[in-house]
Amino acid sequence: MFGLEASSVDRLRRDERAIEGLPIRLVIALVVGVASLSVMMNMISGIQGLAVTELDARPSPEVVTPGSHELDVTVVGADGDPVSDATVVVKGGTADLDGVETATTDESGTATVAVSPGLRPNQEEGTLVIDVKPPAGSQYADERGNTKVLVVAE
Repeated sequence: MFGLEASSVDRLRRDERAIEGLPIRLVIALVVGVASLSVMMNMISGIQGLAVTELDARPSPEVVTPGSHELDVTVVGADGDPVSDATVVVKGGTADLDGVETATTDESGTATVAVSPGLRPNQEEGTLVIDVKPPAGSQYADERGNTKVLVVAE
């Protein structure tokens, strides 16, 4: 049989130990495979956050002129429900803003931020960028861009 001597074939047929190590080897292979898969899934961004809800910022007004203004920024989840205790960060994009302005949303999901944007010489328009830091320990994330506030020259 496949070049084996008759005595070798008989010895293999009588050997009952071959099945002894098989179940434990399968269990070890399964455990190692599951552990490896878990490590790989944690390394890929976004896999561990399958239940994460994207936040969106809705500023009002969306268009302002240079000078002092108060922006009411409403933070909502994917379903449109307001999100409280989120931190709203407003910073200069293509428009000038001295520093960064922050505020925390109330129960209605709205934060009021005082800004004083400016434009550079010969600049007709610019933008203010809004970022949202989700409440600590929540299932929210702000990974996509939010609505920008347009600053136009008077």
